[in-house]
Amino acid sequence: MTMLASWIGIDPHGPTSAYIVGDSRFSWGLGSANKYFDYGKKVFASNLYPEAFGYAGDVLFPSIVLSQIIEMIDMDILFTNEFTCEQKNNTVYEKLRLAFSKYPDVLGTTNVIQILHISRDTLFESYPSFYCYLMSWSKSTGWKVEEKKIPNTSDILFILGSGKCEFIANYSRYQSGPNKDTSRNVFHCFIDTLFNIKDPSCGGPPQLVGIYRKPESSAKNFGIIYQNKRYFLGAEVPRATYPNKIEWRNEFFELCDGGTKKVIKTAVKQPDLLRRK
Repeated sequence: MTMLASWIGIDPHGPTSAYIVGDSRFSWGLGSANKYFDYGKKVFASNLYPEAFGYAGDVLFPSIVLSQIIEMIDMDILFTNEFTCEQKNNTVYEKLRLAFSKYPDVLGTTNVIQILHISRDTLFESYPSFYCYLMSWSKSTGWKVEEKKIPNTSDILFILGSGKCEFIANYSRYQSGPNKDTSRNVFHCFIDTLFNIKDPSCGGPPQLVGIYRKPESSAKNFGIIYQNKRYFLGAEVPRATYPNKIEWRNEFFELCDGGTKKVIKTAVKQPDLLRRK
C-alpha cells in the first residue's frame, strides 16, 4: 500500500510552494505473508510545466498511465501555456478515464485508485494561484474529482494510503510542537511516521516532488538524503556524478550538497525536536 502526504507552503503573499511526499514500498499479501519491493515510484513531476502527481491504492494502473501522461506533458503535446489549472486537470482526468476504459477486466482492481494532482498557474505576472485535485475511482462510485481548497496557512492538502491513520495521529502531536503551520512540520511528521510505521505495507525511502512560486518554473524532482544514503524517486544513488544538478533535501528538510550529503553552509537549520528515536 502507501503513505502519501501533500501540503502547501504559505507566506504573507500567498502560496509559495507545494509538495507531495511518499514512501517507496510496493507490497503483496498480508501479515507474515507480506512481500514487498522498496523501489516503487509513487510521485511524478513535469520537467516542463508546474504539475506534480502522486498516487495511492492500486499500483499497476496509475504507475503506467501517469508515466505516459508525464511524458506527453514534457513533450508539450498535452497542454499549452495558456491552459488554466482547471483545463490542465480536466485534460489529465480525461486521459485517465480513457485509459481506464481500455483496462482489461482480468486486471481489474477491487482497490480504490487515488491520483493526486497539484498544479500552479503557468503564466502570471505577480503571485500565482495553486490548485489541488484528487481524482479517484472505486467500483461503487466510478471516477470522480475533488478539488481541495487551498488553506491560508502552511498545512496538509491530502493524506492518502494505508498509512494515513498513523500519520494523522502523529501530526496532531507535531501541530502542538514548535514548528506548527510550516512546510517542514509536515515533512518532519512524515519522516518520523515512516521511521516508526507499524503498517508493514508502508516503508522504504521517502520520495519528494514539488512546485515553487518562481515564474516560468516547472515542477521539481528532489533528491533525498535518508539514513546517510542518496535516493531519487525511491531508488538509491550510490554515486552522484553531477551531485548538485538537482535539489537535495535531508530527513529534516534541510538543503544538502548531493556529493557530500552534508547540509549546505548557507542553508537554514530545521531540527526536529519531536523526532522519536
